[in-house]
Amino acid sequence: MSESSEWLIYRGAGEPHGGIGQLPPPPPWRDFGGHGGDGSADRRLGGYRHEAELHRPGAEELEMINAALYLRRPLLVTGSPGAGKSTLAHSVAHELGLGRVLRWPIVSRSALQDGLYHYDAIARLQDVQLAAHRYGEDRYGEDRTDGDGGDGGEGGEGRAHRPDPSGDIGSYIRLGPLGTALLPSDRPRVLLIDELDKSDIDLPNDLLNVLEEGEFGIPELERIADRLPDGEAEVLDHDGRKVRIKGGRVQCRAFPFVVLTSNGERDFPAPLMRRCIHLELGRPDHQRLATFVRAHLGDEAARAGGDLIAHFLERSRSELISTDQLLNAIYLTDAAAPAGRERLADLLIQRLDRPR
Repeated sequence: MSESSEWLIYRGAGEPHGGIGQLPPPPPWRDFGGHGGDGSADRRLGGYRHEAELHRPGAEELEMINAALYLRRPLLVTGSPGAGKSTLAHSVAHELGLGRVLRWPIVSRSALQDGLYHYDAIARLQDVQLAAHRYGEDRYGEDRTDGDGGDGGEGGEGRAHRPDPSGDIGSYIRLGPLGTALLPSDRPRVLLIDELDKSDIDLPNDLLNVLEEGEFGIPELERIADRLPDGEAEVLDHDGRKVRIKGGRVQCRAFPFVVLTSNGERDFPAPLMRRCIHLELGRPDHQRLATFVRAHLGDEAARAGGDLIAHFLERSRSELISTDQLLNAIYLTDAAAPAGRERLADLLIQRLDRPR
């Protein structure tokens, strides 16, 4: 086997072998090993973030972030792919100790309801029908054993109780990331609404009222609030914790730090822009890219990859490429150390705006 192919795990020879055991640990940003803690933040901020400042914002960037914090307004962050838009939310949450970032990735089918809560009406209907069936069976058994064919007499112990269709409705409701961010708390949560420009035309407008008022209702709970103990229902939040909702409404105390990201693929309506603080992230320079690499792969990798960083910057002046691709190239060329280092890097850093 030649030196340039020694790093290959899959060799295409058609013979089974145990080479998978030679696969090195994954890149830090692709490690899903379940080590506890906030894995998403670890992948975003980097395993070496205490040795290298991943996110050292400029003056304007700092001012816009703090303006959003002070004014309790969403921060709309635009920029090219890999400019650090999503990382910004994790950086703020990490520095201010605001816990795990709540992330809502947007696709063309996303609707406001997806971000607020999900009500599993089908599961609830099935459970009510099952409970009613069991109730009927229990009643039938009681009638068979009751001498006068009645219901066993008033106050008979052990009789089946007719299921209450309003009971335990909270078990079928789970808050989404936006709904969880609006739960009342003394400290704000960080909510990342990622790639809003991927949404359909209605979602930006649908967000306006919720982001302006900081509250929303859950009709399924509002309709039966007077039948619930103290008007409260227990539901699951996006973190999987049980929380209590009173009167069927969620109203925040501390407005969340909301980061809306966009790759600039579309314009947003003026009413949304008016309610947001807008931050445009420019192309990163050599120092910022080196810091980005250092935070994820360490100082040695940043020094060894200096030529790839310079080549990446040169290409980025005329091509749409992403810093994620640069990380992939530096990691793989360092781990595999093949003879055709530059060729492999060019294969990994392909322009994103090329004709398909």
